[in-house]
Amino acid sequence: MVDGVSERYGNLLSGSYDCVDRVVLNAYYPLGHTPGGFRTWWRRWHDGSDDDLDNAHLMRMAGRFARRVRRWANANAVEVIDTTAGERKHRIAEEYLASHDVATGVFLILVARAPATVWDVRRSKNGGHIGNLKKKKSYVNHYSFHIMDPDFGHVTIKMSGHPPFGAQVILNGHEFVAAQATAARIGYTKEGNCFTATPDPAGLARIADTLSTTSITGRLGQVCDRWIYSACLCFGFDLADQDRSRFRYNYSIYQVEYSRNLIFASGAQLDRTFESIVDRTRSRLDVPKVRTMFGQKKRPHHKGGDLSSRQAAVIEKPRWDLTIFKVHFGLLTLKAYSKGEHVLRFEAVVHNTRQLGVGRVLERFPDIVSRLRGMVDRFLTMLDCVDVGFIADGILDDLPAPGRLGATRLGGIDLNKPRARAVLAAAAALAVAPDGFTVADFAAKINAMGALAGTEYTVRQAAYDLRKLRAKALIVKPDHSRRYQVPPAAARTMSALGVLRDQVIAPILAGVTSPRRGRRPATWTKIDQDYDTLRVNMRTLFDDLGLATAA
Repeated sequence: MVDGVSERYGNLLSGSYDCVDRVVLNAYYPLGHTPGGFRTWWRRWHDGSDDDLDNAHLMRMAGRFARRVRRWANANAVEVIDTTAGERKHRIAEEYLASHDVATGVFLILVARAPATVWDVRRSKNGGHIGNLKKKKSYVNHYSFHIMDPDFGHVTIKMSGHPPFGAQVILNGHEFVAAQATAARIGYTKEGNCFTATPDPAGLARIADTLSTTSITGRLGQVCDRWIYSACLCFGFDLADQDRSRFRYNYSIYQVEYSRNLIFASGAQLDRTFESIVDRTRSRLDVPKVRTMFGQKKRPHHKGGDLSSRQAAVIEKPRWDLTIFKVHFGLLTLKAYSKGEHVLRFEAVVHNTRQLGVGRVLERFPDIVSRLRGMVDRFLTMLDCVDVGFIADGILDDLPAPGRLGATRLGGIDLNKPRARAVLAAAAALAVAPDGFTVADFAAKINAMGALAGTEYTVRQAAYDLRKLRAKALIVKPDHSRRYQVPPAAARTMSALGVLRDQVIAPILAGVTSPRRGRRPATWTKIDQDYDTLRVNMRTLFDDLGLATAA
């Protein structure tokens, strides 16, 4: 790994691997989403006639879909569960898998109401011809077919019961890697969607890397085609009708998760490392909330357990303490959290691939994964830079001095002014932004942090301050771009400057003016001890330099 965190803590790791996690594909019939295309499909199906194309026949199709699903499930002993809004469907499926042995094919069907696109057909008064055909949003039944696939493991296809039968295919890359690792006889311990231990980390990583190659697009298309027509769409209309009407789905990438998993040799070292990273970077990255789910016991110091394939859902009651560190940037999310006994996971999630701007068709899947991998690399590198700061010689003298950007002379950055401190804090907080940030993002971040109480920070002020930061090489602006990025060295500098003023100089000056220390608090950390030692020694230094410590 080339990122900063993996490099810094490499001596504590027994292995690591990258893997694509959850993948959501949209399945759609292109002709079914335009009025002319929908009528063309209907005529193909009904021998060139659209006399029966009306709302009554469309509703009958939806009713037939529901009856066929329940009749088939009853005949094949497949459970159908009607769910309500707010229920976590994947948890129901996970609990079912944990208590049942399932074979290849559909093993569970969940039914829920959700919005979908349906067609509204308006005919003339005498019913002679179609007056209007338009799309509308309506709440209809959706059927989640949970399928066990030999290559991709647990696959979910969620399909609307109304034509044009829009669907989503949900896969998990760890299921694919587990199946391939079993075939290659690579042992592993699997907990949920994470490999927590393996005797061959390099071999497992090589298998996981196959999800990033161009060949995987063909396999994704194959697993979708393998089930969506014969196990789902067939309840809407038969295979023969599908062939006659030439109904074929296209697939587009909707959501993707990509993770980097660091396997620590000691669970206790993982806890100490992650807790220190979270404690130091939370305020610097302006993370409003860090969620902790307390487990049943502490992590062991050494590896334990066998390397057999096992499923353990760690959801409501985790076995180990689980801390989730999350940063949002529009439709992109960067997360860090611990998994199992020894795994620290860093994850990039794109909630809608439209934001990446690389295309959404299935053939673009490797490009999407490549972008997410780059985001994870940058996230870990910038996280390390913000965590461990560095101040170069002369930086405190150079910052207040005037700077120059091209032919323009600009003012310096005086850390004694609240606005300058707010600018550096906002730039450090936006350092992990996957695609950089705009002037508007920068102004919004300063206003959200509340660093300038009672004063609204405008976009015009942000543009000027960003020019000053560019003059000091604290941010860069790629050519032909309106977005700014923070270089790693600059992130270390800005982080260190904030720590120096807020957590070194200010506490020492506040403590040295106190004549005596009060009652020792119940929780006394190593940092508290360091502060107390400095307070005592600084009083002696001030006396030697002739500085008064009290008025």
